[in-house]
Amino acid sequence: MTAAPDTSSSITPVDSPILTVDLSMWRSGGAAAQQVCAAVDESLQKAGFLLVTGHGVDPALPRELRSAAREFFALPADIKQQYAVGVGGRGWIGPGLEANGYSEGTETPPDLKETYNSGAQTRVGIPEIDDYWFAPDVWPKEAPRLRELFTAWTTQMKALSDDLLALMASALGMDGDENPFAGLAANATWTSNINHYPPMTDVGEPEPGQFRIGPHTDFGTVTVLDREPGAGGLQVFSDESGWADAPYNPDALTINIGDLLEYWSGGRWPAGRHRVLPPQPDAPEEDLVSLIFFYELDHDAVVTPLGEPIGHDSGRPPVVAGEFIKERLDAITLG
Repeated sequence: MTAAPDTSSSITPVDSPILTVDLSMWRSGGAAAQQVCAAVDESLQKAGFLLVTGHGVDPALPRELRSAAREFFALPADIKQQYAVGVGGRGWIGPGLEANGYSEGTETPPDLKETYNSGAQTRVGIPEIDDYWFAPDVWPKEAPRLRELFTAWTTQMKALSDDLLALMASALGMDGDENPFAGLAANATWTSNINHYPPMTDVGEPEPGQFRIGPHTDFGTVTVLDREPGAGGLQVFSDESGWADAPYNPDALTINIGDLLEYWSGGRWPAGRHRVLPPQPDAPEEDLVSLIFFYELDHDAVVTPLGEPIGHDSGRPPVVAGEFIKERLDAITLG
C-alpha cells in the first residue's frame, strides 16, 4: 500500500508517512483486506493520519453543502449573531472564540476562522447530559438549504466513522467479538463543523503565532475531513517529517485519530497532531471551507487502554469518554 499518487489532481509530499487506503478493498475481505489493515496500522503509528478512498460518499453532497454554507457565512455579522454559540454549542461560533493551541498549553492568538456546527440528537433523558452532549441544532432561515444538506452529510459520516472504528480494530487483529469498541458507540456523541477560513483581505495580517487553526490534536476517536487544498492549508506533524503539508487527493477523505483513540490503543497510535496555516501573503484572497466530523463514543463509555503487545504504555487507568473529551474542550475555549 502506497501513498496517494502524484497526479495533476492530487498532491503528495515526497516521502509522506501518510498512506492512502481503499475501503472497498477492506470490505472485500481476503488478502486485499489484510494489505489495507497493514497500511492502516503503519500510517497511524507514524502520523495518526490516513487518506481513505472507496468510501462511497457522493462528491456532489459535500460540494452542495459547501455552497449552502458559503451562503450563510456571507451574511452580515448581525444576522449570524442571531445563531451565535460558544465552543461546544450548536450554531455559529464566530471569530475570536477559539484557540486550539491552548490544548497543548501554548497561548496563541485566536484562530482565524468561523464555524457552523451541528451535533448528535439522540438524547438520553438526563437534562445535564442532554444539554451538553445532545443540545438541539439551530438552523438559520437565511440559508434554507443548510439543514437538509448538513444532516445528509453527517448521517453518512457517522456510518463511515463506525466503519473506520471497525477497520482500526481489524488492523490490530481484533475483529468481531474481540473488537474492544463493540457496544461503546451505540449512542455515540459527535460534532460536525463547517469551518470557514476567510482571506487575508478580510481578517488582516496574521499576528505572530496565529493560525487558521493552531497546532493541536483532536479529542475523540476518529475525525473525518473533507477539505479544500490551499496555500494556507492543512499541515501534519510526524517524527519522520516534522511539519509537512498533508497529502491531498480529491477522491479521498482525510482521516485522523484523536486523543481518546490514542489512549485506547495504549499509545500505539499517536493522535494526529495538525494545524491549518494562516492566510499566506502570496494568496491573500484564498477563501477555504472545510467539512469536519468529530466522532466520539457513548458519553458514559468506559475506555480501557490496550496492553502489550498491542499497546506501548502500561498502567493507564480506564477513562470515561465524555469526561475525557470535555476536559479538552474546556481548554481551547477563550474567555
